[in-house]
Amino acid sequence: MHKIVIVGAGRVGEAAAHNLAKAELAREIVLIDVKDGVPQGVALDIQESAPIFGFDTKLTGHTDLAALKDADLVIVTAGIPRAPGMSRSDVLDTNLAVVYGVVDKMLVLAPDAMLLMVTNPVDVLTYAAWKRTGWDRRRVFGMAGVLDSARMASFVALETGFSAKDITAMVLGGHGDAMVPMPRFTTIHGISIEHFLPQDKIASIIQRTRDGGAEILGLRKTASAYDTPAAAIARMVDAISCDRRQILPGVAALDGEYGERDICMGVPIVLGEQGMERVIELPLTAEEQGQFKKSVASVRADIARLKQ
Repeated sequence: MHKIVIVGAGRVGEAAAHNLAKAELAREIVLIDVKDGVPQGVALDIQESAPIFGFDTKLTGHTDLAALKDADLVIVTAGIPRAPGMSRSDVLDTNLAVVYGVVDKMLVLAPDAMLLMVTNPVDVLTYAAWKRTGWDRRRVFGMAGVLDSARMASFVALETGFSAKDITAMVLGGHGDAMVPMPRFTTIHGISIEHFLPQDKIASIIQRTRDGGAEILGLRKTASAYDTPAAAIARMVDAISCDRRQILPGVAALDGEYGERDICMGVPIVLGEQGMERVIELPLTAEEQGQFKKSVASVRADIARLKQ
């Protein structure tokens, strides 16, 4: 891609920009933030690492959304983060206004761009952004499943002692307490984790995956996770920029898949240069279907708040 814009130069936005620059996934990366000096400083700091990491990506920082002009991809990380004890839904009202402001400018300045939502609650805000744009669902999608699946795979590696390189995990549903980690589709070199771990250990990993963000927030007190979210962003952008048509878990608008419509949920998707090219529909057991429906209900409750 020629130009990627990251709205939000906080820790997630900064780490994501550095990952994207090091991988040279765009010729130009623009950071936008409301705090004057912050995006400019972040961009300059990353730019000065170019000779060390060996990249030619140009980075700039701005406070004006006019810098969205002609973007190929816009990544939204801006908004207020959770504080200890808060759920992702607790920040919805404030972050919705931020997202609408960005989307309205995109419609004028970057009408052909794709939009990757990261700001929480990501499922609801991806839905809000998709509806606001009126765009094809291929162009508006969210990051959560890559992050949640990475956490689950990490916990499997820690529990089994096997290489994290061989572990692939799958998490469905909303990015919250009702997410649906999928042990049947979580493997170690193609072998289900159920072959290696007893059910009580798997249950513990599932719960820790659901609590992954809260665990880090509880430990750090003043900051949420940012390294793994930024890595997850880079993974998704790489699939798009390199047209890999890679199957990754992401937030997508459903159109009949999993029996749902008019909602954005975490599901396996195919990512390529056209964006979210298709949704992969997994065969769910009755228990998994029940968990997915519970997650859907949680997301729909927040979506209902948008329509009030």
